[in-house]
Amino acid sequence: MNRKHLTQAECPVARSLEAVGDWWSLLIVRDAFFGKRRFGEFLSSLGVARNILTTRLKKLVAHGILETIPASDGSAYKEYVLTEKAKGLYLVLIALRQWGQGCMTNDGDQEMTLVDRRTRTPIQPLALRSADGRELGPEDVELVAVQ
Repeated sequence: MNRKHLTQAECPVARSLEAVGDWWSLLIVRDAFFGKRRFGEFLSSLGVARNILTTRLKKLVAHGILETIPASDGSAYKEYVLTEKAKGLYLVLIALRQWGQGCMTNDGDQEMTLVDRRTRTPIQPLALRSADGRELGPEDVELVAVQ
């Protein structure tokens, strides 16, 4: 069965999944947000096969989510860095983390929380808010065409 490509899909969620819709890609982006930059660092952190990592890194570069730069230590290696486009995925990863912490925990998991670096206090849960500040749920929104 041939995989359907979603780059031309009408839905922006579907188009986004074309770029980052497999778990390895999102985990690579997560690791990049936490400072990983080299192939070997991603390999050690994720425990993924080399060929899969190579394919996912190439795809993330092709979609403009990561870019390669010369290694910061002057060696012949290259490093992968997040682009401005990638920085928009940060809220997606935080939302996924918060959802997982609330719904997908295992017994014995070490509890971790994201904190504000400046105040050292836990961050607030993400919430969708209306223009007047009300918190919105799925029943409060609808998709409409822009005129």
